[in-house]
Amino acid sequence: MKTIYFVVLVSVGMLGVSAGCKKEEGKSRMTVKMVDAPGDFQQVNVEVLQVQVNVSGDGWVALPTNAGIYDLLTLQNDVSATLVNTGEFPAGRLNQLRLILGDENTVMVDSTYYPLATPSAQQSGLKINLKSDFAPNQAYQVLLDFDAQNSIVTQGNGSYSLKPVIKVLSIDPI
Repeated sequence: MKTIYFVVLVSVGMLGVSAGCKKEEGKSRMTVKMVDAPGDFQQVNVEVLQVQVNVSGDGWVALPTNAGIYDLLTLQNDVSATLVNTGEFPAGRLNQLRLILGDENTVMVDSTYYPLATPSAQQSGLKINLKSDFAPNQAYQVLLDFDAQNSIVTQGNGSYSLKPVIKVLSIDPI
């Protein structure tokens, strides 16, 4: 069917490899971009309200998000959507990234829009486990695989729901 990729570019200011739960001093910076691969749907529209990161010892930190509705299928062939230009968060172990979605999510099938139910994503967000330490003064690229074939589910009544299947493909220094 289709595979959707989210690219998270992490520009690290003073984020160090921590031993245990020791917290590093300083701030880290993150840029979040989203891309997609071809799929079987005509459109997959996702309303992103907020991007957050979870850093050990600091909990969830909201990043300045370019909120809006993104048609994931337009994000192909070197086209990306920037969800966060540059967001700062306390340096430390990066546990998770979370996307908070709104309720304006739709999928287009056979030229008809259908609501894309995302109850857990609206309440607690789409959580992606990273659980990684980053070297000081190093930038990283985190590549996430959003498997739409297994994420968009056709219900028995002809409606659609989003049950996200997202995995980390790589965490690479850039």
